[in-house]
Amino acid sequence: MQEIINIFVKSIFIDNMVFAYFLGMCSYLAVSKTVNTSVGLGIAVIFVLGITVPVDYLLNEYLLADGALVWLDPSFADVDLSFLSFIMFIAVIASMVQLVEMIIEKFSPALYSSLGIFLPLIAVNCAILGGSLFMQEREYQSIAEATSFGLGSGVGWFIAIVGIAAIREKIRYSNVPAPLRGLGITFIITGLMGMAFMMFMGIQL
Repeated sequence: MQEIINIFVKSIFIDNMVFAYFLGMCSYLAVSKTVNTSVGLGIAVIFVLGITVPVDYLLNEYLLADGALVWLDPSFADVDLSFLSFIMFIAVIASMVQLVEMIIEKFSPALYSSLGIFLPLIAVNCAILGGSLFMQEREYQSIAEATSFGLGSGVGWFIAIVGIAAIREKIRYSNVPAPLRGLGITFIITGLMGMAFMMFMGIQL
C-alpha cells in the first residue's frame, strides 16, 4: 500500500507530465485561457489516464511483453509482440477518448462546445501515450501500481493546467509588456512553475 501511495504522489509532484517532461503542452497552452474549460479538460485527462494506463498494463502483461502469451500455451514462451505496443496503446486511448467525448457532449454541451477540437485531440495528447509508455518502461509489478500511476499523472496534469489558467486569468489585469503578452508570458510562467515543482524532488517517500 505504501508503494502505491508513493507512486501516486511522485507522479503528481515529482514526475509531473507537464513540469518534469513537458508532455501535453499543446492542449495545456491552448485550453488554459479560462479556469472553467481547464477544469473540464483536466478531469477528462484524469479519466482517460486512469482507464488507459491499467488497460494497457493488462495488454502488456498478458499479450505484448516477451513471453506474455505463455498463459495460452508453453510453446508461446518465445513470442514477443512488444513491437505492437504503440498501435495497441493508441487504439485503447482513442476508444476511451471517444467515450469521454460522447459523455461530455451528452451531459455538458456548453463544456463540449468550449473545448472544441481539443477534446478529441486528447487521443493524440503525448501526455496520455506517455503515461502508458512510462508504465511499460518502469515495469510496475501490479495493476494497482499502474492505476495509481495513471491517476496520479492525470491529477498532476490537472493541477498544472488549472494552475496556469488561474494565473492567466489574473494577468489579464496586469501591465504585461506588449511583446510578452499571450504565449510569451505563459511560457515564462510555465518555466517558473516547473522550477517550483523541482523542489518536490527533495521529498523522501
